[in-house]
Amino acid sequence: MIFFGLLRESFQFAYQALILNKLRTFLSLLGITIGIFSIISVLTSFDALEKSIRNNISSLGSDVLYIQKWPFGEVGQEYKWWQYYQRPQPTSREMSLLTRNSNTVGYAAFSFDVSRTVEFESNNLDNIDILCVSQDFNQIRSINIQRGRFFTPIESNGGQAVAVIGHNVYSNLFGTENPIGKDIKIAGYKVMVIGVMTPQGEGSFGGPGDDQVIVPSSFAQKFAQSRRINTSILVSPRQGISAEQMKDEVTGIFRSIRSLRPNQDNNFAINQVDILMKSLNKVFAVVGIVGWIVGGFSLIVGGFGIANIMFVSVKERTSQIGIQKSLGAKNNFILQQFLFESVFLSILGGILGLIIIFILSLIVRFGFDIPVGLSVKNISIGIGISLVIGVIAGYLPAYSASKLDPVEAIRQSF
Repeated sequence: MIFFGLLRESFQFAYQALILNKLRTFLSLLGITIGIFSIISVLTSFDALEKSIRNNISSLGSDVLYIQKWPFGEVGQEYKWWQYYQRPQPTSREMSLLTRNSNTVGYAAFSFDVSRTVEFESNNLDNIDILCVSQDFNQIRSINIQRGRFFTPIESNGGQAVAVIGHNVYSNLFGTENPIGKDIKIAGYKVMVIGVMTPQGEGSFGGPGDDQVIVPSSFAQKFAQSRRINTSILVSPRQGISAEQMKDEVTGIFRSIRSLRPNQDNNFAINQVDILMKSLNKVFAVVGIVGWIVGGFSLIVGGFGIANIMFVSVKERTSQIGIQKSLGAKNNFILQQFLFESVFLSILGGILGLIIIFILSLIVRFGFDIPVGLSVKNISIGIGISLVIGVIAGYLPAYSASKLDPVEAIRQSF
């Protein structure tokens, strides 16, 4: 009962401070509001961005190895491009030799992409990403077909002119017309559409997307004969085999395929999603620190504002403090009374900042179709920070109020 009575009384004093000194209180709380807004908006934005990127990166497959010319770079480490640019690109022949000699590889696919114009009758789309893959690509990377099918091993090995198109390519070229069995033109070559992919939405990472066309890599050699094309060999392990076991074997086999001597470095890279995840963690860690620093300055200003309010409140209520103490109020009671008031004001500023973020997240989510939401975790962080700032900013004024001499405090009112 004493606790709730103290809480009610502190709430009333805080409310009076808001009503009687609107401008002073508003300006003081503005710092807390801006600080919480800065920190939590950064955390909320990057939570959504990080979740989206992680989901897309994880779709690349945690146990899939990418044999490529260029290694994935890591944040904070020097990228020695001069050591890599003369490396040969992986070839489909090397993929065949690898699968023939491997005991750990379950599926392997050859892959590269180019940009070409895609046409259907009078409609044309420029700079469309043409993903050129061998038939087992859909066994390694998930390709969801909404209509039609993926190409068969016979179509892939025979270099037949067939294609699976992304949803945006389909809607822009065909509208509502059924595209299956229709011929489109890619770089002047007639290609029959055999499938349409399920809509992927924004942000598909490194794989089939709404604005892509998938064709057999053996067919794509007709219009993609360029040394500038970066090729990849994707391999996934057999059941019961770990990615690390497969990596050790693949490294040895690929060194043998390229006739590398024991003292020679690898002239190829074996990349894994884990490398991207590590770089991602470093990037978000740095951005998070920047967000805390920017918001921290606003919180410091807000903390000083609340401390100023509390010192003024102590001065205005000096006689009241004296009367309370003369009636038997303990120092702890006076200290807690003002501390509760400080915390209340600080949390109020934090709540205002969270409300602004919530409104903006709704606008972004429904206006721009971006999945941004204010999580319970970030709400807790915002309230927690506000509470800490309130305690820190209000402790000194509350302590000074609790140490006032009741006789001197009452005398000051006369």
